[in-house]
Amino acid sequence: MGYNFFQIKEVSDVFNRKLFEFRASLGMAINKQKTIPFADKDITSLLELQHDRIVDKGLELDYDIYIRDENNKKFIAGSNWRDAHYESTVCFNSCGIKRTVKKDGKIRYSDDKKSVVYETITDVVNGVHPDNDPYYCPGCGGVSTVAALQNGCPYCGSRFQMDDLFPKITSYYFMDDPGMTKKEFLSGYLKVYGICFASIYLLACILNGDTFLPGNLIHNPLSLLGVLIGLPLSNIVFSYIMYGYFLFMKMIVKVIASAGKMGTAGSRRKFESRMKRISPEFSYEYFTSKAQSLIKMAIFSENEKELAFYDGKALDPKMKDIIDLNYGGVLGCKSFIDNGNYVTVVTKAFFDVLYATGDKVYYKSQVFSATFRRRTDIPVNFNFSMTRIACPSCGASFDATKIKTCPYCENKYDIITDDWVLVELKYN
Repeated sequence: MGYNFFQIKEVSDVFNRKLFEFRASLGMAINKQKTIPFADKDITSLLELQHDRIVDKGLELDYDIYIRDENNKKFIAGSNWRDAHYESTVCFNSCGIKRTVKKDGKIRYSDDKKSVVYETITDVVNGVHPDNDPYYCPGCGGVSTVAALQNGCPYCGSRFQMDDLFPKITSYYFMDDPGMTKKEFLSGYLKVYGICFASIYLLACILNGDTFLPGNLIHNPLSLLGVLIGLPLSNIVFSYIMYGYFLFMKMIVKVIASAGKMGTAGSRRKFESRMKRISPEFSYEYFTSKAQSLIKMAIFSENEKELAFYDGKALDPKMKDIIDLNYGGVLGCKSFIDNGNYVTVVTKAFFDVLYATGDKVYYKSQVFSATFRRRTDIPVNFNFSMTRIACPSCGASFDATKIKTCPYCENKYDIITDDWVLVELKYN
């Protein structure tokens, strides 16, 4: 997913407002556990787990997400998928992210990345109201139905319009932006210009003895004219060439670093084709969004073995040192296996990771091998939520991000009957 320069479609004002408010609230949600508007309960629960991890390690993680281009305040609509009730669209916009990690009042890590933020926004299909679908009350968190919330939450009595409930943000991630704004380009060029000017002047001093030293220039009009006019003018072109070379080499380094992300397109197409036989509206973008959530939830959970959607071995203890986890833009499909009414897909997931061990905080581009499994005799439910499980035995709702056994009837809930299950997560 990325910019579509040929069919650019800006989102509606309603979508744009919610996308920007979500983005602006993200840092405080992670660092201070503040309520983040328009996020679905899965994202809220995930951010709570991340916040708890940071606090347990005695850290503060400040996120400053800022606007890079004042003339670019509209999200662009990208790929989308839909079913009978809901439509999800991946929207993107450029931004900058400053992260600062502190411990005991001292800065342990900081960075400033030029990025593109991708947010998936889910809305009800025009003319179709999912009245009987379960939904978390934005006021008290109680589970009821969409229809009940509009007529009055049975727990707190709050009433909501459909516009209050939808659209909602259902996933997000950031990717490094190779592009530059005019201001960023000019700022970088001026730095290169200054370095080149100083280097050429220093070289001239070395080659010409004392001629170009400041104290001697006033006695040599031609040399003074060269330094004040000739050198600045000639340096414009030279520094521009050097800046272009620097940007080109930087791009080459990024291409080489991304080489490992290639080579999975064929298996991806086969997998998507296989899943479309079950649900024609299935897309790999939807699966990617789901996979990100499962991986993050397993890593940030205190005990992944208690999660209903995780059915694998205990994770590598090193993963419990992760304090920030951002999708790296590629989820490669290495293989998939059909076995009766089940499909198993092995993926190669790329993430940008912040680790914290003791007083040390460091960044690493990390590749995980993640294996997912799902029943193939049941259509995909695109609005399925890990935090909104309906027990098939007694009908009660509970949060599958915390337990896998219904707290009311004590029957184990097998989530694979409704959604994807993460069966293995390890370092690649």
